[in-house]
Amino acid sequence: MEIIARQLTIDFYNCSTKLLDDIDALKNVLRNSINNPPDLQSAVIADGHISIIGAFADGHIAVHVYTELKYAAVDIFTCSDDTDPEILSKELRKFLKPDKIKSTFLKRGDFGQQKDMKPKIKTRVAPLRKIKSTGAKVIKKLVARDNR
Repeated sequence: MEIIARQLTIDFYNCSTKLLDDIDALKNVLRNSINNPPDLQSAVIADGHISIIGAFADGHIAVHVYTELKYAAVDIFTCSDDTDPEILSKELRKFLKPDKIKSTFLKRGDFGQQKDMKPKIKTRVAPLRKIKSTGAKVIKKLVARDNR
């Protein structure tokens, strides 16, 4: 199997930082955690939903923050073997200060034979403090937004 990329998705639940809605502070964390800082684009999608997307030399990052839910969803995609998405994950964890984290690591690439193409997914859930049903709140918020 030839791995050509790695992808890390992270859910940060019940973030306690007071800077959750500070787009510039979050952008600074992203820029300072990546060797070749990406050009970051940000937008306020809806009340309490902030999106930041950036492409860099060997991948991309997408961050969606739901301030009312104290929740952040992060996707880090890297095409290089020497890039470690865990470093950025740790910096975001320090900044967001979540109660619970769910991260999923995927290897992307040529898996050789068709029988080997089933992705090997490694998921880790790490409760840091007691969580107050933030996952259910995220689902309700997304359903409500889709029904508008």
